[in-house]
Amino acid sequence: MKKIYSLSMLLLVTFTGFAQFTTTTYRGAFAPAPTAMWTDTWTEFDPQNKVYPTPTVTVSANITTNTTWTAGNTYALGGQIYVKNNATLTIEPGVVIASITPGAGLFITKGAKLIAEGTVSSPIVFTSGNSAGNRNRGDWGGVILLGKGSYNINGGVNNIEGIAPTADTEFGGGATPDDNDNSGSLKYVRIEFAGFTYGAAGSNTEINGLTMGACGKGTKIDYVQVSYANDDSFEWFGGANDCFHLVAFNGLDDDFDTDNGFSGKVQFCLAIKEPSAADTSDSNCFETDNNSTSAAGTSFTRGIFSNCTLVGPTYRTTLPNGGTLNNRHRRGAHLRRNTQLQIWNSIFMDFVDGVVLDGATTQTNATNNTLKFKSNIIAGTAATKVVVAASPTTYDVATWFANNNNTSQASSAGLLTTPYNTADGSIYTGLDYRPATGSIALTGADFTTLSNDKFAANAEFSLKVYPNPSSDSFKFDYVSSSNEKVKVTAYDITGKTVKSIDVDYSEINEQTIGNDFTPGVYVIALKQGDISKTVRVIKK
Repeated sequence: MKKIYSLSMLLLVTFTGFAQFTTTTYRGAFAPAPTAMWTDTWTEFDPQNKVYPTPTVTVSANITTNTTWTAGNTYALGGQIYVKNNATLTIEPGVVIASITPGAGLFITKGAKLIAEGTVSSPIVFTSGNSAGNRNRGDWGGVILLGKGSYNINGGVNNIEGIAPTADTEFGGGATPDDNDNSGSLKYVRIEFAGFTYGAAGSNTEINGLTMGACGKGTKIDYVQVSYANDDSFEWFGGANDCFHLVAFNGLDDDFDTDNGFSGKVQFCLAIKEPSAADTSDSNCFETDNNSTSAAGTSFTRGIFSNCTLVGPTYRTTLPNGGTLNNRHRRGAHLRRNTQLQIWNSIFMDFVDGVVLDGATTQTNATNNTLKFKSNIIAGTAATKVVVAASPTTYDVATWFANNNNTSQASSAGLLTTPYNTADGSIYTGLDYRPATGSIALTGADFTTLSNDKFAANAEFSLKVYPNPSSDSFKFDYVSSSNEKVKVTAYDITGKTVKSIDVDYSEINEQTIGNDFTPGVYVIALKQGDISKTVRVIKK
């Protein structure tokens, strides 16, 4: 029995890097009462008036060796701080980073790591160093994670937007991306008042709250709140990292922006829009592109989001002190430029428009079922629940919406327990986003065809790694409709790469791997273009 238990523990450790969706019966981010909301305790919905300690340590130099920021200190960023040279910055629970330096930001360069793991009672906070009541969007830069994963244009490499390009601002793995790359771990973290504008106004040079540039699946993002960002709250530029329990609160632009081949899984998200704040480029909850030209690229944006509760700005304007609606507030989801994103089991309420299918390539993806908007709820939209934009405008979007098990209701009333303070619409504290009694959100979630692996659209493939277990080497039996090169990577139980090979598709079944492995449990990951598959194997 002891031997079997040890093997089980090995398997558990092995698969911590390969996250799966949690199946629910409810739609939206929260289970019904009496289950507590996962936002309880660690989040902050009045950060303007939160009192933070005065910084005791100012960090002015780049971090080039392993460094720890310790509990009991409050840190200020003295400029654009780069963690580089494959160094790891560890931040202990409860640490506050409160910077008063304009343009300050924390950049985790390719190969480096940020380990910022707070607790539910001691979250880590990145915020403005200005005094309570005097904080604004864009007081400082933001947190930027730069990885070695896939990026579907520009040869697979780019520089983060808004900053002068250097080797330290580069992300993406080029011709040999590593979508299992590790840029670190953020857990129970708040990021407030980020988005400093580095260029002229309107030049699209703001940094997001949390920017993820081609981050791999080794990067862990869980329980992160971004508040009052001066651009997007969360933006993914390519990469494949999974994220869970995200809060986007009163950002200026989009809440969740996915571009350039992002292919990760994201589950349990809350977004809340403030009526008066919107960006000149139009503010959406979801904005998703394959890339700026709608081209196919080397891979598609086909990340999967599930169980999101998204509270738009329109209803709040009818409440006392709720504010005036900025006319640049637009859509719950703007799906455009050849994206193949998937959104499942989510609630969109009180937006101007619900979901917009924009452009011929996007509509083709919807027809081919590579873009999915499935088992969602749209409620209380001021204009239309679902609409097309740009040519062709004759697409039967209503049938597409209905055929994917989506539901709608004219008003958001009765959907959630207490999504607004009706006595004072400007107050965001003490609200309850769980499904109300009798709500249609209590049921209707669908995970039956929600794949935890992402394969190329309409690809005909099969993969077998054999013999398994093996006392010698492992062989491949792989058939695919693609003739692209194949990358095979083997990881040990700690997630360390132990072997990696790149071969032509015609030669993959002539390869072996594992002859020199020590006995133990391994994960073999195969990637070919947009096709990816992991197989657990045992070396005897």
